Amino acid sequence: MTKITALDLPMVDPLPAQTQKYFDICQDKLGMVPNVLQAHAFDIDKLNAFTELYNDIMLADSGLSKLEREMIAVVTSSINKCFYCLTAHGAAVRQLSGDPSLGEKLVMNWRVADLDARQHAMCLFAERVTKESHTIEETDRQALRDVGFSDRDIFDIANVTGFYNMSNRVASAIDMRPNDEYHAQNR
Repeated sequence: MTKITALDLPMVDPLPAQTQKYFDICQDKLGMVPNVLQAHAFDIDKLNAFTELYNDIMLADSGLSKLEREMIAVVTSSINKCFYCLTAHGAAVRQLSGDPSLGEKLVMNWRVADLDARQHAMCLFAERVTKESHTIEETDRQALRDVGFSDRDIFDIANVTGFYNMSNRVASAIDMRPNDEYHAQNR
């Protein structure tokens, strides 16, 4: 079995019933349990905190579509060169968009992707937050409003970007490896 991370932190064994049920659902829906979940499963409280935050940021009601949130994940991860997230979220962009090249373009250089004004402004803001959040000003937020984002949407863009900046750093620091299945999905 391929190591999931460079750390020796085995999963709790046996997993609590609720965690096992969650992993079984992942296996049924995705055909795998994402390695990011397995990597956190050495401490069920940490796993639960991670999944609760992920589910809130990526799946809860928002003016941002699931695709837009995945696009932010890829743009942020591209800047941070996070192998795990680029692989996993690149696959999600390919799936949600139905466009295999979109995921690759966002991975390599989001500016070469054929994005509408809304998506371009969103990616530009995510890039600024990732590279130089301390320079964000009202004009940056207004540029998002000008293409139709609400203040709630701007909050969500900032939160998705912040979540992936944190996750990228952890994944890179522990050499978290993506599931092999992601590489071939939706191509």
